[in-house]
Amino acid sequence: MNAQPKIPVTIVTGFLGSGKTTLIRHVIERAGGRRLALIVNEFGDVGVDGDILKSCGAADCPEDAIVELANGCLCCTVADDFLPAIEALTRGDRRPDHIIVETSGLALPKPLIKAFDWPDVRARLTIDGVIAVVDAAAVAAGRFADDPEAVLAQRQDDPLVDHDNPLEEVYEDQLLAADLVVLNKADLLSAEELAQVSGDIAASLPKAVRVVPTSEGEIAPEVLLGIAAAAEDDLSSRPSHHDGLGDHDHDDFSTFAVEIGAASDPDSLIARLKAVAEAHDILRIKGFVEIAGKPMRLLVQGVGGRFRHAFDRPWPSGPRRSALVVIGEKGIDETAIRAALA
Repeated sequence: MNAQPKIPVTIVTGFLGSGKTTLIRHVIERAGGRRLALIVNEFGDVGVDGDILKSCGAADCPEDAIVELANGCLCCTVADDFLPAIEALTRGDRRPDHIIVETSGLALPKPLIKAFDWPDVRARLTIDGVIAVVDAAAVAAGRFADDPEAVLAQRQDDPLVDHDNPLEEVYEDQLLAADLVVLNKADLLSAEELAQVSGDIAASLPKAVRVVPTSEGEIAPEVLLGIAAAAEDDLSSRPSHHDGLGDHDHDDFSTFAVEIGAASDPDSLIARLKAVAEAHDILRIKGFVEIAGKPMRLLVQGVGGRFRHAFDRPWPSGPRRSALVVIGEKGIDETAIRAALA
């Protein structure tokens, strides 16, 4: 029924702020004539990642080959969002050579992998590989591990208390689905720390998976593309904390967008964002901000208390909207955060 060969698909997963978008941008800028298409999923109301990728201007991946899905989590909306996106990208004359799917930082990859076993999808697509991008510095700092003393104190107060760690579960599910682990931000660690993190990750995986350290998402496209894993045929070797639990939701996390006025200068803005992030234990802050008197917009990326910023492109015509996406665990004080950022 399908005379054309299957289109390979690479799924790029990884926790909030691990560097997925940066890695994909490097790939599409060095596609080498390979026609790429992208599906970008975001957990938040402001489409930051898709906008960054569209600004590349790469001939091998034009804007009309990039589909943004701002629905919160692609793993929960496969039928409603993923399948129509695939239809849009594969119809017509411009059939891509390869499709890259960037999941949101809170997405579980396994439900998406399962969708490739659906007859209509299987007939046209195959999963070339699942790439898990890891923030090496966050792992080394224990961001995804329980505090043993805190857990012990909770257990002493109430032996029946639920000790589930939602950050750890999402992070581990993303690793357990991987065919390749990209250990990003390796430059932030010492050689000893990097070896420890790399060894711990390798030891935690149920199968032998290559762990590749990198910085700034710089990795050759031929390392990421062409794995030929056919992951849809290999579900049993990709366990999940949520196997057998039915539908998956994100009640453990909250997100909201905050519109702010023009900032006077980048340094004072970043200092304020850093203080707010640390005071409220915010997982992720990202967005575009106007700097007074500057024609270009400021791209802001924050992971915990670590922030980066750069002027990325001129503002489009029309009113300038300075907006930041804030993501944290359930219970973060949205009112206080909005007041501090306003």
